[in-house]
Amino acid sequence: MSKSNRNRQQHARQKIAQARAAEARRRRRQRWLMALGAVVIVGGAAVGITLAVTSGGPNGPEGVPIPSAPPLAGPSAKTAGQPVDGIHCDTSEHVLFHIHAHLTIIVNGSPRQVPAAIGIPEPRAQNSPQGQFVSSGKCFYWLHTHAADGIIHTESPIHRTYTLGNFFDEWGQPLGPGQVGPAKGHVTAIYNGKAYQGNPRDIPLTEHAQIELQVGTPLVAPESITWPNGL
Repeated sequence: MSKSNRNRQQHARQKIAQARAAEARRRRRQRWLMALGAVVIVGGAAVGITLAVTSGGPNGPEGVPIPSAPPLAGPSAKTAGQPVDGIHCDTSEHVLFHIHAHLTIIVNGSPRQVPAAIGIPEPRAQNSPQGQFVSSGKCFYWLHTHAADGIIHTESPIHRTYTLGNFFDEWGQPLGPGQVGPAKGHVTAIYNGKAYQGNPRDIPLTEHAQIELQVGTPLVAPESITWPNGL
């Protein structure tokens, strides 16, 4: 077989593999949308569903995409060091219990950023080619964010089950079945690839948890991140 024929065959195999991968992604989105539609209908609020995807941006300083979108809400000045839900704000970060979760927020089909410096009062940021990274501040709550990429750092001196409600309380924002921060509407929650039944406040922040909150309509195909080394 000539080299040109081998190259054509290799190119054809690559095209077939790409087409199969695209079809697999399409089928996964369809299954998700069917499942999400069933959840919303069971909840008594039939809504429109779309195959639109959220507009992720380039990777930030933690190696995770930062949404090309405005923040849902800024960090609250109300939680400027006092304990919140039994969570303290200490002068240094802890390593006894150190895990990470990821949070995606969609409002009426459009993404919103989870901002940097939640849980870090008086933040001080460092600039990098990938964006700003909050490296220090007045103190560190045991749940906090360093960048606007949705990574929630749990750095606690005790082993404890923390929840998304704890994180929002630190943020100073409401969270419930009908509201995410200032955004109001039916909340569809996805936890580690499955529709979450119950109050989103109760979602546990487990290691490498992938959490998505969608407020209102239309629902969009869920997203997930690839965890970089070191997180």
